[in-house]
Amino acid sequence: MPSPILTPRREFLKTSATAIVLSTLGAHFLRAEETTLDPVLQLLIQANDESIPPLLAQQESRLGHRWIGGLLDKHGIHTVGGTNLMLSKLAAAACSPSSKYFKAEALLAPMRAGIRYLLAAQHPDGTIDYYETNFHSPPDLAFNLEIACPTCLWLRASGVPALVALSDELGVFITRAAIAIAQGGIHTPNHRWVVCSALAWAHTVHPHPSYVARIDQWLAEEIDLDPDGQYTEKSTTVYSPVVDRSLITVARLLNRPKLYEPVRKNLEMMFYYVHPDGEVVTEASRRQDRNQRTTMGRYYYAYRTLALLDGNGRFAAMCQQIERGARPSHPGDLADYLTEPELLRPLPPAIPLPTDYAKLFTYSSLARIRRGQASGTILGNHTTLFSFHKGSAVLDAVRLATAFFGKGQFTSETLEVINGRYVLRQKLDGPYFQPLTKEQISAGEHTKMAPNGTLANNSRALRVRSNVQSLEAVISIGESAGKFDLAISVHGTDEVPVVIELVFRRGGVLQGVEPIPNMSDAFMLRQNTGRYVLGPDTIEFGPGKADHRYTQVRGALPKGEGSSVYLTGTTPFNFTLNIS
Repeated sequence: MPSPILTPRREFLKTSATAIVLSTLGAHFLRAEETTLDPVLQLLIQANDESIPPLLAQQESRLGHRWIGGLLDKHGIHTVGGTNLMLSKLAAAACSPSSKYFKAEALLAPMRAGIRYLLAAQHPDGTIDYYETNFHSPPDLAFNLEIACPTCLWLRASGVPALVALSDELGVFITRAAIAIAQGGIHTPNHRWVVCSALAWAHTVHPHPSYVARIDQWLAEEIDLDPDGQYTEKSTTVYSPVVDRSLITVARLLNRPKLYEPVRKNLEMMFYYVHPDGEVVTEASRRQDRNQRTTMGRYYYAYRTLALLDGNGRFAAMCQQIERGARPSHPGDLADYLTEPELLRPLPPAIPLPTDYAKLFTYSSLARIRRGQASGTILGNHTTLFSFHKGSAVLDAVRLATAFFGKGQFTSETLEVINGRYVLRQKLDGPYFQPLTKEQISAGEHTKMAPNGTLANNSRALRVRSNVQSLEAVISIGESAGKFDLAISVHGTDEVPVVIELVFRRGGVLQGVEPIPNMSDAFMLRQNTGRYVLGPDTIEFGPGKADHRYTQVRGALPKGEGSSVYLTGTTPFNFTLNIS
């Protein structure tokens, strides 16, 4: 492949996508005579300026050090990702007329050292290492190109010879990386679209047909969006916004407007994954954000882009909601505004977001019900069967467990809607095993034991089952005006201990409950109604039930993170828990 970094600058500017980006940049912020800026951009440039001294202090500067120019992470390791982000911030400041670092000569040496660190850390095949887990990694390289390519464009568009020279050096890293990404593989579903985004950026910086060909090869697999509007990984706060951003980038840079459609569907779905305080439902995620507490902030770019592109008032309303939660800072990214100044256009008139709904997301085994400040989530295929927010008060989890052969943690196999109620089910059996037959023993099959002292699974499969016990749990959940009733039925083998655990988020005060001796943040509700109070908000739950004190049943999950309230009984168990 010919080296694209040798392309003359006038040929570089002829490329349509590059010309659009550079002309837009130059028209908006790369003019020294510009004296007024949009308040949002001014705020972000100021915040960026404030981040620069600590970044420079972290940059490796010891002469002769192997990784001079690199930025140390929290583990004390020099990383491409951190250094790349530092370069983006330095370049944004150097290229922004309202920055106190505009054209600052003091930034040239740190930027040059940072770029040379990137080149030194890049393997001969063009890949890099992500030291926390991945090595010689094309997808981690793709995440970095999404940052490095806009940086390169700003430097080139600056018109300052020293900055343009730096863009040429950074272009070497980008070209080597793009070649590696165009040939390399991926790990996870979202990596496909991040790779496409990175190659679209690389094609904008230094065009090459192989980049577009590789993008088309990945896109031929089609976007992994289910009919609910969710991507495969169901990662509502990490990878769904990553995918949205990646698809928008390819659509914008390569003129592929069809790629906006899955983004629209995902953004529409996410309206129903938000609690009243702006926190996002993460329980169904298949990635590291499962059960994490975070906001819609990472979706801001996608909502703002599509709000402006489509004139969508509900997307505009979500932008405003995210902005309110982000104050005093702004949720937007300076890099986005510098690369796409059209994002600074006023949003269309807002249309109110939904706050009164009941939605079933079949493909995620999840139902969401919101009535103003009351917000409930029902989950299939999850150890948390229900969670509830009421203003600032949060019941993070309702969990059910039985002492049934050490495997009684309730996880529903299905989530169905029957006669207006949400139904969760689990069926278990507990067999015993007969001796091996003479024929099995003579054939060489002998009793095998697992290290934990039970019969090994391969031995169990050979044995006749007897004395089989069974247990079925059915939970039927109804709702009216934000009040929920959980009808819990556990039947089959009799006298099996049953425990219900309600895990409240720390910070509030529990009323009507009794502390459990020798357990921290653990309580029993023996009778009547309990309350959890946080500020002006109260969650009521009950009635109480305490037939025994066996709360940490064998085989169940350990106590939840928070203040746990327990209700107990034995089978046959029929009980209705009310939560409001």
